[in-house]
Amino acid sequence: MKSSRLLSILMLLHTRGRMTAAELAGELEVSVRTVYRDVESLHAAGVPLYGDAGHRGGYRMLAGQRFRLTDLCEREAEALVLAGLPVAAEELGLGGDFADAVLKLRAALPTPLREHVDRLRARFHIDAAGWYAEETEAPFLSQVSDAVRTGRVLAVRYRRWKEPSEVERRLEPYGLVLKAGRWYLVAGPGPRTYRVDQILDATVTEDEARIPEGFDLAAHWRASQADFHARLHQGDALVRISPRGAARLTGPAARALAENGTPDTDGWTRATLPVESPEHAHDFLLALGTEVEVLAPEDLRERIATTVRTLAGLYA
Repeated sequence: MKSSRLLSILMLLHTRGRMTAAELAGELEVSVRTVYRDVESLHAAGVPLYGDAGHRGGYRMLAGQRFRLTDLCEREAEALVLAGLPVAAEELGLGGDFADAVLKLRAALPTPLREHVDRLRARFHIDAAGWYAEETEAPFLSQVSDAVRTGRVLAVRYRRWKEPSEVERRLEPYGLVLKAGRWYLVAGPGPRTYRVDQILDATVTEDEARIPEGFDLAAHWRASQADFHARLHQGDALVRISPRGAARLTGPAARALAENGTPDTDGWTRATLPVESPEHAHDFLLALGTEVEVLAPEDLRERIATTVRTLAGLYA
């Protein structure tokens, strides 16, 4: 653990130039006293690291010194290589750059570690799209990516679900998110989320985008996803479900079954499942066929019974 922290200190100083003990402590989530001890350990190991006192002081590497990858441990090298799996680089127009970066990283590793990560890369592959999701094309993804990387305002023509269905917007890109094989742009004003495959035209302008200070893309996405799922849950359905039907549940329904399900004497389970709307609940539960019985609410039970009677008449 300490060796990994010492390596992190060297990487931070190499990339940022100068950092105070307090800044290092904040990045590493340790105390300032721990940073002082780590710096002493680095000095004792002969690392050319020195500190300046005063208001503008801090630690930095000796001029001309470079951080090298020869000190990476096996698990750190694995993490770097797996983090670089080419899931999105090709779509963003960075496939060639990604390949070059991997070659440089590979060449910088010691021979035994290089051979190890080569074997590892051959055994991992990520296919981000869902099984039943249609492949979506996002012809303006490269322009959107350029705007995000350069911090420029994006002028777009966008297709939305309500009228008018096509609108023009000037967006200040905050970041791109890849979710289940589909790209989303988080942008101001707002911020709001836009599906990149619904962008009908896009131009990167010369205007500089203004991103709110302290904006955290990952935290914003988690919060927006939590809000989305909370708004989906509009009601509950009390059901009895067979083991086979239970195995087909996913997401919130599966979690609800695991958390509040109680076994019946016939091997089925009684549970309250969250539903999005009466229409969704009808279609979702009817798809389970004879593996589920809706007990409540009564209007949902009657609606499914009506559909079943209609089906029976069609197949009589």
